[in-house]
Amino acid sequence: MPLLLIPLLLLAVIALWALLLPFAMWQRIRHGGARRRAQAWVVGVNARLLLVSAVTFALGAWFSQRWVDTALLYAGAGLAGGALLGFIGLRLTRFEPVQRSELSASLHYTPNRWLAFGLTVLVAARIALAIVHAIGQVRSAVTVQAWLPQQADLFAVGGLLLGHYLVYIRGLRARFRAAEQPGGVSRR
Repeated sequence: MPLLLIPLLLLAVIALWALLLPFAMWQRIRHGGARRRAQAWVVGVNARLLLVSAVTFALGAWFSQRWVDTALLYAGAGLAGGALLGFIGLRLTRFEPVQRSELSASLHYTPNRWLAFGLTVLVAARIALAIVHAIGQVRSAVTVQAWLPQQADLFAVGGLLLGHYLVYIRGLRARFRAAEQPGGVSRR
């Protein structure tokens, strides 16, 4: 009897996710361009984990080429486009170094609201496209073997987001280190 509850629990989790997703997207849009304080340990951990994620993503795309022929190509293009977007995001970010004392400085930054909005809309559009594809697959009884090769754009979107945040956090880390240097506090 308890094993019969597992599918119901799984359906409940999926339904809860579907209900909360619009609220999560709305919060991301509202707070995407909010002023933040850079903390050294958070920036360092994020930089290292994003690097591990990028390597894992590339390995996953390489492995997925067995089923999705253009997975590595789309993943590489997404990472390259995301890196370019990360550089643009760094240029559009407003940095506010605050000198607390002679030996310590703090860095506040405000990401570009429109870039955060665009990335959030991109994720929402890809989720909507996945739902449309899933509904179409159920209606037309398309096999997974026929449907899966059409999903290479997932790698492009994932690479775009990962490349953006990888470059962005690396640039933020460099700005933070420059702000920590004595006399290294500058506006831009």
